[in-house]
Order: sequence, then structure tokens, then C-alpha cells
Amino acid sequence: MPEPALRTPRALCRALFEAAVKTALPARIVPGNLPSPPKGRTLVVGAGKASAAMARALEAVWEGPLSGLVITRYGHEVACRKIRVLGAGHPVPDAAGQAGSAEILALAQGLGPDDLMIALISGGGSALLSLPVSGVSLRDKQALNTALLRSGQPIGAMNTLRKHLSAIKGGRLALAAYPARCETLAISDVPGDDPATIASGPTLGDASTLAQAREILRPLATQLPQTLMAALKNPANETPFPDDPRLADSHARIIAAPMMSLAAAADLARANGYQAIILGDAIEGDAEVVARDMAKTALAMQKRQRRVALISGGETTVTPRGHGSGGRNVQFLMALAKALKGAPGIVALAADTDGVDGSAEIAGALIDPDTPARAETLGYPLAAALAANDGHGFFARLDDQVVTGPTLTNVNDFRVILITP
Repeated sequence: MPEPALRTPRALCRALFEAAVKTALPARIVPGNLPSPPKGRTLVVGAGKASAAMARALEAVWEGPLSGLVITRYGHEVACRKIRVLGAGHPVPDAAGQAGSAEILALAQGLGPDDLMIALISGGGSALLSLPVSGVSLRDKQALNTALLRSGQPIGAMNTLRKHLSAIKGGRLALAAYPARCETLAISDVPGDDPATIASGPTLGDASTLAQAREILRPLATQLPQTLMAALKNPANETPFPDDPRLADSHARIIAAPMMSLAAAADLARANGYQAIILGDAIEGDAEVVARDMAKTALAMQKRQRRVALISGGETTVTPRGHGSGGRNVQFLMALAKALKGAPGIVALAADTDGVDGSAEIAGALIDPDTPARAETLGYPLAAALAANDGHGFFARLDDQVVTGPTLTNVNDFRVILITP
């Protein structure tokens, strides 16, 4: 472990992020969490940004025959020997995801009581499992996903809609596999780590209802195809509840979660001489509001003249105002820099642990006390970029982007604010 003096605050921010990601890598967490083999066949299915890496980690240690199919975001594929890996569109679903979802459902329907289905689920799986209910087209689902991403709806509300408009989510995949045993290994990217929420819970019962889904859709209904509301009025599209007896032998295990990664980063911060404070792993709300609140906390901590690392996770939202390129992490950072007003000794990083902030292959960015002044010098004032929702364009000019490529895991956002006297 390097001595604290050998790491600048900016370098330490990067190291803390890397520690958070490393803790959640499938090769580290899948092997020790596998179920016992069945008497019959083993089918591996999955969806999410980490699903292909999870499948490879499973293959490396599994004793006995297996087969299956997992769907991951384009660019996140890794080679497997026995499990087929399919790339598909994310965050907007596409035809590849729809075809793959239909194939997964068909594979599950061929299982018997002595068989085992292992579901490898991670963040991003909801868009990748794009198999609509009868009467709803892929184009309808694409329009819904685009509207939801722009609406700022919390992830729970989005998933309620997605479950009731899907032929595979909200427990329907487990129903298809019945009476086989179903064991789900999940990497959590959701506040609260509820496995029924991750990728819209394809193997677990759903406590939400069609009536709740209709209320969520109602404010958006006039700008979306009428087929969506019609589907939500069809009783056949009610998802199975958690106490459905056909789901009695479907179990889920969280094998990586945001708090585990935050704790690893906190340990590294302490080893480098900082007092580590974890503000929470499930922080939600508007990114700019969260940033202003954290700026107040950071400025208050600065007065104590101690080295402090404020670490947090969760999933904020962005209120669209402009037409720039960005995501919630870079929007948070621009708002944080504005609120800090160049306060000395405060450096921050915010990035998504999957390597994708928004829809771009950019994880996030860094700010330091000079960020506002450097932006002015380059002719792109912070306030203008913030109003345009152009975080990626802003930090590209400053050369302060954090670009990792696909990390092959996903435990939601990671934020650290380092305060140095």
C-alpha cells in the first residue's frame, strides 16, 4: 500500500473508484456463491451489463454439464465456452434483445422438476430483456423507455411499468421454468438491494399491480402509443405475486452490492490517512440538489481541518433542460463545482461503476478547485454547461473525464469528495 504522501488527491480519487469496481468483479464474487448441481440439467440464463462476465466466471468452476444464453449490452460481451453470449441494445431496447429474450423464455419452458435454472442478473437487464406482452410492439417499448429516461422517474416506478408490459420480467421467467428449481445470482445496482427490482426481477414475484402501473403511465400517456395503456388494462398482464406457489422454489442471492464497494473504498481512504465517512449507498433525488447538499457538508468538514473522504452511492436523476451530452454523475459534478465556488483543498470524483454515465461510454469525471476557472479560460463557463446538461462536453474540454471502458460489473454510482486541509 503506497504511503499517503505518494498519492495526490486526484490520484487517490481514481484509486478509490477502482477499488470499488474491483470488489464487485464477477471473477471474484461468482465462484463462492454457486448453488449445488441438480440431478438433471443445468440451464444458465441471464441479462445485464455483467451477465457475460458472470457466465464466464461460472463456467470456470462449474462441475458438470451446462448450457444457456445470456444477454449483455453491446461491447460488454466476453467469450464463453458453453454459454452463448448475445449483445443487445441498452438503454433503449432493440430487436436483438427481443429475440434473445424469446429464446431464453423458450429454453426455460423446456425444463423439468429435476433441472436447475441459474439466472445471472445485473443492472441493465431490464432494457436487455425486451420481450413485450401481446399487443405491444418493440417500437412501443422503445418509445416508453425513451420517455421514462427523460421523465426523471425513480427506478422503482420505471420497473413497475416495465414488469407489467413484459412477457419475461416481474417473475414470468421463473414461471416459465416451473417446476425446475431456480437460483438467481444478482449484482445489485438499485437502492435497497431488492432482488425483485434488479433488471425488473425476471425470476421473483412482484408486489406491484397493474393499477399502480397505470397511475405511473398516466402523466406520460398522451405522448405514448395507446397500446401501452391498453395493455395495462388487460388483467392477463398482472404479474405473479411473491406468494405465488409456482415461485416457491425460486430463490435469489445478492452477491455484490453498492455498500460492499463503498466499504472497500473507505478502507483504502483510511489506509491513505483520511477519515472515511460513508454518506449512504442508496442516495436518490435530483443530481443538482444532491450536489448542493453535499457541497454544504464538504464545506462544513473543511472547517475542521482534517483529511476527510465523503463516500456515497445510489442513483440520482437529471432534469433535462438542454441538449448536451451527459449523465447523472457529470451533472452532479458540475453542480458540486458550482456550489463549492473553487473552495481550496476539495477534489471530487463521480462515476458509474459500469463505465457508462448516461448513454456514453464515459464513466464520469473529476473536479478540483480550479475547475470553474479553467472552464472560463477555455471559453465554456460552468453555468452554461450545467444549463445545457452537457457534462461530457464540459469535462472533455477540461481533460477531466474518467473513461474505463466496460468494467463488466455494475453496482451503481460511486462518488467521493476528498477534503484536504
